[in-house]
Amino acid sequence: MIGCGEAANAGVSPRKLAMSNVVNEVLAANKTYVNGFGAKGELPLPPARHFAILTCMDARLDPAKYAGLAEGDAHVIRNAGGRATDDAIRSLVISHKLLGTKEWFVIHHTNCGMELFSDEVMANLLEDNLATASFDGKAWSNPHHGGGHAAGHFIKWHTIKNQEPSVVQDVRRIREHPLVPADVPIYGYVYDVKTGRLNEVKAATASGKTAAA
Repeated sequence: MIGCGEAANAGVSPRKLAMSNVVNEVLAANKTYVNGFGAKGELPLPPARHFAILTCMDARLDPAKYAGLAEGDAHVIRNAGGRATDDAIRSLVISHKLLGTKEWFVIHHTNCGMELFSDEVMANLLEDNLATASFDGKAWSNPHHGGGHAAGHFIKWHTIKNQEPSVVQDVRRIREHPLVPADVPIYGYVYDVKTGRLNEVKAATASGKTAAA
């Protein structure tokens, strides 16, 4: 086994070595998972519990645990912030139209990174440099400069100023989309990263009620 110094001398950067370790860890975990896979290969394509969740990609959120899911139970759609983007709605419409989900959840969370920047901040950072930026608790900055691109100014980043209004906004956008059936209820929640609790955003759930409700 070689150390980071030896890796550098051998022409292998410490970053590449670390990434290789991640790949090895993932493949080792997958081998263990395969050994206990059992009858999961017989699961049907449609989700057994007939619902879908739109939520954030934040690593602290595990929908399988906070919503009690097993493989085959539900669709989970994730993006930065759990926002109702065009692509998220595309997935939800497929989820219902072709795979039979009958209820949807929009779940944002506290302490979300999407609250820490604006579209302008993101675009300016990317125009300056493409490497990972640093955050000092107040502002973002690039540790290096040059090599960026202005393309970030033409993307809507769907940042969040306040979680509950954002949940309401997303539920309403889904509810009002012309391809979303009126009989699919949409529920709005905020997951508390400090307690693990799902807290209902009542105004969102009210906006997501079915036409018959």
